[in-house]
Amino acid sequence: MTIILNFSHPLTEENLAQVEALTGNPVERVISIPVQFDTNQSFLPQLEQMMGALSLSSEELQTLPVLINPPALNFITVMLMADLHGRMGYFPPVLRLRPVAGALPPRFEVAEILNLQAVREQARKKRFG
Repeated sequence: MTIILNFSHPLTEENLAQVEALTGNPVERVISIPVQFDTNQSFLPQLEQMMGALSLSSEELQTLPVLINPPALNFITVMLMADLHGRMGYFPPVLRLRPVAGALPPRFEVAEILNLQAVREQARKKRFG
């Protein structure tokens, strides 16, 4: 089973099937969290308000198989990942979507799942070596 926290555009049935193929697990549910930040205001209070809308408990975040579909704005994404790492105790994996070549109207497909925790662990080896 997989739970997707979607901080971006809606995911299609095709996207969910791609996630299931990549993970080998069914998507149990998608939790959509709207992301609309005022770029003229401080981001931290807006992040805290956004995370207040999250319907998973601290225990669920630490124990359930969660994938993140991050927001498009990089500053929000880095703050979100820092917040989630604090709540979960590790970096959750994220979906990387890419445009489908030649699609009209524009469509996106799941390109891969990025294992951020593995990236972190690999980088730690370089820190002391």
